[in-house]
Amino acid sequence: MSIATQILGAPETLDHFQANSYSPYNFFSSEEWAKFRADTPLTLTAEEVARLRSMGDPVDLDEVRRIYLSLSRLLSSHVESSQLLFEQRNRFLSLSDVTKTPFVIGIAGSVAVGKSTTARILKELLRRWPSSPKVDLITTDGFLHQNAVLERENLMQRKGFPESYDTGAILKFLSAIKAGQPNVKAPVYSHLVYDVVPNEYTIIDRPDILVFEGINVLQSRDLPADGKIVPMVSDFFDFSIYIDAEEELIHNWYVTRFMRLRETAFRDPNSYFHRYASISEKEALSIAEGLWANINLKNLRQNILPTRPRADLILRKGENHLIEQVALRKL
Repeated sequence: MSIATQILGAPETLDHFQANSYSPYNFFSSEEWAKFRADTPLTLTAEEVARLRSMGDPVDLDEVRRIYLSLSRLLSSHVESSQLLFEQRNRFLSLSDVTKTPFVIGIAGSVAVGKSTTARILKELLRRWPSSPKVDLITTDGFLHQNAVLERENLMQRKGFPESYDTGAILKFLSAIKAGQPNVKAPVYSHLVYDVVPNEYTIIDRPDILVFEGINVLQSRDLPADGKIVPMVSDFFDFSIYIDAEEELIHNWYVTRFMRLRETAFRDPNSYFHRYASISEKEALSIAEGLWANINLKNLRQNILPTRPRADLILRKGENHLIEQVALRKL
């Protein structure tokens, strides 16, 4: 294996990545990581954590203490350092009446790996720090092309792949956020109807922190030959996180979640997947396995997992869906 390959983290497993001497990360067990919380107070209740976690995600107050308090402390220090640099630059340039732009945190990873839970918990913890009282959360789901467009372009079976997103709209949104513009619109997605909601938006008005979560937010893209500027979504991130787990674990979590949704959300007559609520368990399991193998697994291997080495921090989950290892990029 070439040195370049080792540095870029091409090995399939994070363990292999950890073992090579060219890794750009420091690695910590969950027990080692938990010590970094120092005296950070626990500001969430058990009821709040239960409300914030996604279906099938067992995160609880112990997991918040072990992992998320240290992570919120680290992120808060990054935010404070960014704010200090902003003030120093303003003095250097003799600028006044200038407002700092939001600190943007990108969160990536496969479907069913727990990105949404991580994003929601971090949002609630960070907004309790004095340096960041206003924290907003946006997911990339709203930037998917509408189903009518995907059907016209024969992309419904590639929903969630990079080409199914309106990348131009994402870049425009993040450009406006990083330009410090007020009242920036983000489209809204309905998981019930499995589509973008027409003419419905979330307004983001200059928060201290914006958490931007989605499976492909760390995607790179082809560069032009003529040197024109072609930004990537991750160019707008101040810090990025990748939620990681073994492929087979994610597979199990996805199928389990699908079968549980069949007993809950899919029973709503307005649900896009309502037809799966009335079929047999065997048929539903077959459909879940097919969706995983033909769509989500391909997307993971082709588009999502290759972006893992681009993250500033990797949270590695184990079989119980709890984080076992943390990898933090070296400075």
